[in-house]
Amino acid sequence: MSFLYAILFLSFSLFLCVLLKNRKVRRLPPGPWQLPFVGYLPWIDEEKPHETLTKLARIYGPVCGLRMGSVYTVLLSDPRLIKQTFGKDAFTGRAPLYLTHGVMQGYGLVCAEGERWRDQRKFVSNCLRNFGMVRHEGPRREKMEKRILDAAGECVSVLEKRAANGPMDPLDTLHHCMGNLINSIVFGKTYEEDEQVWKWLRHLQEEGVKQIGVAGPLNFLPFLRFLPRYGRTIRSIVDGKEKTHEIYRGILDQHRARITEFAETIEKANTTESFLAAFDEQMRKRNATESGYYTEPQLYHLLADLFGAGTDTTLTTLRWFLLFMAAYPVEQEKVQAEMDRCLKGREQQAPTLNDRTAMPLLEAAIAEVQRLRSVTPLGIPHGTSEDTRIGDYDIPRGAMIVPMQWAVHTDPVYWQDPLEFRPDRFLTEDGRFFKPESFLPFQTGKRVCVGEELARMILFLFAGRILGAFVVSVPPDEAVDLEGECGITLVPKPHRLTFLRRNV
Repeated sequence: MSFLYAILFLSFSLFLCVLLKNRKVRRLPPGPWQLPFVGYLPWIDEEKPHETLTKLARIYGPVCGLRMGSVYTVLLSDPRLIKQTFGKDAFTGRAPLYLTHGVMQGYGLVCAEGERWRDQRKFVSNCLRNFGMVRHEGPRREKMEKRILDAAGECVSVLEKRAANGPMDPLDTLHHCMGNLINSIVFGKTYEEDEQVWKWLRHLQEEGVKQIGVAGPLNFLPFLRFLPRYGRTIRSIVDGKEKTHEIYRGILDQHRARITEFAETIEKANTTESFLAAFDEQMRKRNATESGYYTEPQLYHLLADLFGAGTDTTLTTLRWFLLFMAAYPVEQEKVQAEMDRCLKGREQQAPTLNDRTAMPLLEAAIAEVQRLRSVTPLGIPHGTSEDTRIGDYDIPRGAMIVPMQWAVHTDPVYWQDPLEFRPDRFLTEDGRFFKPESFLPFQTGKRVCVGEELARMILFLFAGRILGAFVVSVPPDEAVDLEGECGITLVPKPHRLTFLRRNV
């Protein structure tokens, strides 16, 4: 009997050795101690989550793993590794968050993944090129440039009128003028500043950005929506989405009525100078069985993404730019001196896109603002569509991958004196503008911001037009607050600036 037990023991031991040898041992990235179920959420500062996670990245290295509620999360803080990772198909998904999957249901572009995302990104990219988002001179770019310059000119006129009464918060003026520019591109229409629908849409966008940030824990612990505090937040987001879609439906009906009215005029009927018109044209060309991703629910979510992303990030960057120019008057004087030299003899102090190479300091000042006050300090998180690897580490399917823009942009390894505002760090020795590898304001990889070039055009022309017209300063006896408030984006706190007309 003892011999039989020995044989059984040896057989079991051999089986166990083979099993362990063939078993794939998962090597996850290093990370902090955390609690079961909630993970590291209790230690994340709700007001400054980017700072909490940056501290973890500094401690555990460029690839840091932790659990945020039900979602396994990987923090990436090495720019080269971020580019390598986000260039792979396995990382083009969206993390399984309640906002992207539960509220937005994977519609639109920001929350889409898989074939829907690929199809809609191609559609958006083609539209932007047709509208004039191209780097080289030509009729299409000139048309887009005129749209931007008209909006920037209106902005300067309104600022001059309102600044005559003393220091002011430029937010309403900037939001109306830049928002209306995006309205024309996305919807093919604009609003008067005091129209109730437009006032409500602007208010909804400002509040929505904050609410989505506050709703952070809901993304990882969806059951919280049944608690009163978080339930009110979710209802507000959902109600805002539904009301917005009703407005979009009305704009679509108006567009279709115009198409019907001018059906005999081919030129007018086929004009697609907005995303809404181009998308509707695709819906009309396809029948119900061939519509694919060209449906009204997809349209409404896509329009919201394009308007929100197009307005919020660019508007916020411009607000930070003016605030930093006011806080650093010497740097402002340098930029304006460069502009004066370049624009000498012109009727207006208004740069054009052709002036970008001749105004490297203006581009550098904008870039330094984007670095020091990353509008999306945690980037836009990606998700893994399969089990994969980052460097030497195993990354499970369904993980959330966070490109730590704030950590990269404030890392002394890549930037000397990273917390100082120094635009000349973006200039070569011979004075040309250049972008270091560690500069990632529009993210990178397959999901890089599809409207990057348009955003750069808008920022250059708006910033140049405003600084060409005004000396921007902080009112006497008022402190400058450069900390900001963090929701889904990092925005300046309410502030006042003085706009004094320049005599050039």
